[in-house]
Amino acid sequence: MIVSVLVIWQFLLLTVLSIAGLQDRIARAMAGMAWGLSILWIGGFGLLSIFGRDMVCGFIHRIPLPSGVKFFGLATILALVEEAIATLMTNCAPLFGVEIGEAYITASANYLDVIIFHSVVVFLAQFATWAWLLSRYEFRPFTVFWLFGITGFLNETLFAGPQPLALAQWILIYGLMVYLPASCYPNKAGRRRVRWWHYPVAVILPILASLPVVALLLGVIAPDHPSVHFPPMQTK
Repeated sequence: MIVSVLVIWQFLLLTVLSIAGLQDRIARAMAGMAWGLSILWIGGFGLLSIFGRDMVCGFIHRIPLPSGVKFFGLATILALVEEAIATLMTNCAPLFGVEIGEAYITASANYLDVIIFHSVVVFLAQFATWAWLLSRYEFRPFTVFWLFGITGFLNETLFAGPQPLALAQWILIYGLMVYLPASCYPNKAGRRRVRWWHYPVAVILPILASLPVVALLLGVIAPDHPSVHFPPMQTK
């Protein structure tokens, strides 16, 4: 029911953006990219997470690796897929009537640049944090979906500023990166019951864990690397 509300929220938001962008080719292109990401990632992988969950988890359970490693690996693979779809949308700018770089939804049109310097490299510490949390506490998969979705919303807020209308979008996009891995995490004995205060901690702790990675990127590895490789978008 709650996920349905998020999906409807996202659909209505994209519809409004599409209508508002009818007379503006940049806004229209941005709406088209957002539709593509929503259909391919939220729709496609959302359905896979629901209807293919048992099949995927059956395969994951047969892999002879620790549960935390399998969670981390699967979440990383899904994040790579999501960023591939998002970067594809940025590179599809000509299909939406603009040049590449006039409208975009990723920091770069180069997939490797996006995942190494902007997105997945930061998510790794956050996935590792959740692997540790799941090894200690009985978080339910849907709870992990929600909590990491809120973490993702905060990630985007820190990067691009407050986007309250996009709350549903970021919860759905980020939540799907961890829902399936969390569903495949075995219900091991010895894990502790989740208390109320674990929820805000589970939202903030992944962000704190990623700060050293961000500091390393900005201060040591690539201090001159631009946060966005395109000029600011101008409505026309």
